[in-house]
Amino acid sequence: MLDKSYVVPWGKRGSLSTDAEAAVLAELVHESTPLPAGARRERFERSFAASVGSRHAISVNSGAVALHMAIRMLDLAPGDEVIATPQTHRATVQPLLDYDVRVRFCDIDPTTLTLDPAALAALITPRTRALLLVHYGGCPAEMDTVMALARRHGFLVLEDCVHALGARYRGRSPGSLADLATFSLRNAKTSTVLGEGGLITCDRDDWAERLHRLRTHDMDARTARPGPAAGLGPGRDGLSGPGPGVLPGTSYAMPLQRGCVRRPGSDATMPEAVAALGQAQLNGVEAAGARRRALAGRLDEVLTRYPFLTPQSAPAHSTHAYHLYTCLVAHQELRDRLVLALDRRGVEIQLRYFPQHLLPQWRHRGHLRGECPIAERSWFEQHLNLPCHAQLTPHQEDYLIEALDGALAELNGGVPAPAPAPSAVAAVAGVPATACGRG
Repeated sequence: MLDKSYVVPWGKRGSLSTDAEAAVLAELVHESTPLPAGARRERFERSFAASVGSRHAISVNSGAVALHMAIRMLDLAPGDEVIATPQTHRATVQPLLDYDVRVRFCDIDPTTLTLDPAALAALITPRTRALLLVHYGGCPAEMDTVMALARRHGFLVLEDCVHALGARYRGRSPGSLADLATFSLRNAKTSTVLGEGGLITCDRDDWAERLHRLRTHDMDARTARPGPAAGLGPGRDGLSGPGPGVLPGTSYAMPLQRGCVRRPGSDATMPEAVAALGQAQLNGVEAAGARRRALAGRLDEVLTRYPFLTPQSAPAHSTHAYHLYTCLVAHQELRDRLVLALDRRGVEIQLRYFPQHLLPQWRHRGHLRGECPIAERSWFEQHLNLPCHAQLTPHQEDYLIEALDGALAELNGGVPAPAPAPSAVAAVAGVPATACGRG
């Protein structure tokens, strides 16, 4: 299957290149401004923070790096417990392998496929320090309930918004719903930039300062005022002559307090070209989301005619971003037959994601099958992702609908399900997704 050419392929890029984006890059390469970081990055960070409703947005060079750095803000200590969703890519939870903490995987809601608040409540202990959740596929998690539990029990919440750019939860944007959040601008996401990029959003000024240090080869550390009190006078600490803070062209004007270094930083800055393209693509997020939701509505209309399929459903108070379009098939044998039927028709299918607690690195830490039965049953027996992205042409979208209906009719004993009445189709097409419970 990997070498096969598909009529309707899986999304390789989340956004379409435009003449305006090409002009931005052409302007940049003809300037003499620094390419690693500069005014464009700062402007993009301000615009992105405003777009999601957060006080700060700190850009970095990938979504995975954003997760690593955001998890550092949790200040995890040996013996702490972290609750995490199994319904995600390994990048969400993999940084936790660097810490001497107990990770407890929380099962998902069978309808939204996001973290189940009731299961979360059962996992909280006095040692719970943090929660890592994902708005799976672009469907927002039930954040009011989650944050109420977090505030009651005193733990921090990190929302991985890798799928959720353009989603809404009770009128608010993911990225502003928890203590801090991360975004990915990788090639298949809603904003593609130049293939890789990431952001961290938060409201805390101290976290923003620490994150800025971590991404620029500085130290995540407490600082002291320069001068003799910090041990930088002539002859102090092996120095002769004036302290470094006095000399022009240096960047060491804020000495470190003794014993206060949390972690060393690295070079994780977002290049100017990526930031410039990210700024240009921000204006297209809503249009891209509307197009995905329109296609999702057409897929829903086909699937709901067959009783053995259930589309992922967002609550009425949420708007789904449809980074992934997910449905659940009644049982594994039927799911596998549908995958093969669609593949024969030239539709590329993927199953995302394998339950994280059953990957080798987490099994090595003692996790076993049965911890998250709903997530396990979903992936092993029911789960199916259909192509739903901006790269599809109108012809490919029409072909996808016809191929899906044909494959389902084949599984239905060769009998197509009856089409809904025109009035019903018009009602679904004309009512916003949030109003008809599909988000």
